[in-house]
Amino acid sequence: MGRRLTAPERLGALLGGDTPLLALAPMQEITDGAFWTLVHRYGGADVYWTEYFRVHADSTPEKKILAAICGNTTGQPVVAQMIGNDIPSLVRTAKVLQTLPVAAIDLNLGCPAPIVYRKCAGGGLLREPARIDAILGALREAVTIRFTVKTRVGFQSTEEFDTLLPIFARHGLDALTVHARTVAQSYRLPVHYDLIRQAAETMACPVIANGHVCSAAEAHALVSQTRARGLMIGRAAIRSPWLFAQIRQQSRGEAITYPTGRDVWTYIRALWDSQAAFDKPERVRCERMKKFLNYLGEGVPAPFLHQIRRSQTAAEFHGICGAFLDHDRPMTLEPVADASAAPR
Repeated sequence: MGRRLTAPERLGALLGGDTPLLALAPMQEITDGAFWTLVHRYGGADVYWTEYFRVHADSTPEKKILAAICGNTTGQPVVAQMIGNDIPSLVRTAKVLQTLPVAAIDLNLGCPAPIVYRKCAGGGLLREPARIDAILGALREAVTIRFTVKTRVGFQSTEEFDTLLPIFARHGLDALTVHARTVAQSYRLPVHYDLIRQAAETMACPVIANGHVCSAAEAHALVSQTRARGLMIGRAAIRSPWLFAQIRQQSRGEAITYPTGRDVWTYIRALWDSQAAFDKPERVRCERMKKFLNYLGEGVPAPFLHQIRRSQTAAEFHGICGAFLDHDRPMTLEPVADASAAPR
């Protein structure tokens, strides 16, 4: 029997494989270990990114994220993501994280949340290319396993990408994930897929495409259009955990299998069981679930999302789900026009 591959080696094999690597995007307060376990029941990703570790002078790695890494049930590689701007702290944290069963250390240069970028972290660092250069140099020296970066294409303008790409290329990254929007765009359209192709043609390392993939057909087209080595999917995978399996069906030329309304309702109940804190009031448990249903509800006709956002008890929440999803019709779960509209 051959030697078992390490997590970094497995990631390398996936990046060098014949089919596009599929990654679950890191989304704060959403893609925790419990969600990894659940989404993997439906086919799951090839690689899971952690929620970001907040790094500063006094930081220690968050216990919840550490627990997700050490308790990973998916059997797939995990990438530990950091966010911050203090070089000694980033280096210190990277050295700690490398002692865990992770495939790579990733630096977040894309978070568009104002509370983050105003502190010159995440996407805010894109305004300071020289600082990024220094951080990447220090981390590349400190990280002895695979080292990756997740970025947006600029802070205010896509023209900034021409300055950023040579910096990324200088530091021997093992992969670059490009979310093809600026920080200022947040999650608004358009998505600048031409810049992902520019990165794929410029970088020596594999490039992973990220941004607004809602269906298997879109995923297939995006890989062809950008020549990316893989896809990172976040909001659409929360809306439809079937998406990763559907993308694989598309790549094999098979018919796409869609869930029925009852399948979606079963998924929501499984989310409730995995995420709701049962020692909390029902209202708090409902609020936790709305973090997920705000995405899933985009794929269900109105006024589902409007009603879910106003639910306060478990009975209300599950009653609304039953009213809209107790059927056997297939659902693509792609975004529906006016999904959040109020009842007329």
